[in-house]
Amino acid sequence: MDMDERGFHWPVDWSAVWVGALAAVSVALVFGLAGIALGAHKIGVRVTSWSDFSFGALVFSVFGAFLAFVAGGWSACMIGGFRQSERAILHGGIVWTVATPILLIVTALGAGVYFGGWYGGLAGTPAWVVSPKEIDPNAAIIARNSALGSLTALLLGLMGATIGSWMGSGQPMRISFRRSKLTEDERASRAKVRTA
Repeated sequence: MDMDERGFHWPVDWSAVWVGALAAVSVALVFGLAGIALGAHKIGVRVTSWSDFSFGALVFSVFGAFLAFVAGGWSACMIGGFRQSERAILHGGIVWTVATPILLIVTALGAGVYFGGWYGGLAGTPAWVVSPKEIDPNAAIIARNSALGSLTALLLGLMGATIGSWMGSGQPMRISFRRSKLTEDERASRAKVRTA
């Protein structure tokens, strides 16, 4: 069977993926708790305008979401021992894919506020909450801002997992980098050029 017909099999190291996902969630929690302790994040604050979102909360949210998944992707790459950037990036993406439902479960159980302001939109409204008789006119704005913050945090996490796993592979971080297998004739011709 021709290689083009079979395709390529990229095995997944699930131990590395789980360690990376748990590392990402743990580091996100540390950043969230540090933001609360330093006063950057406020628990229970409903953001109706982005001007209400403090600069400290923005810095902790952006760097926390990004660096948590950099740590997750990097640790998965180190545990798996990946030295090719393609396999490392694949595992970084899988770390993000596994960590996202973990974050959803944690926020659904009510612990999302400890991860900072941006992950709060993942929780939604619990089923046991009784809707008020009078609807808050800012409810739609608050829901939109929460969803935008959560989306941004998740996408920053995906970028962080990709970059962290790429860093862990030790490969050059250039998009134009392409590895190719040289034939014996090509090696000989390159050796002649170097010595000339």
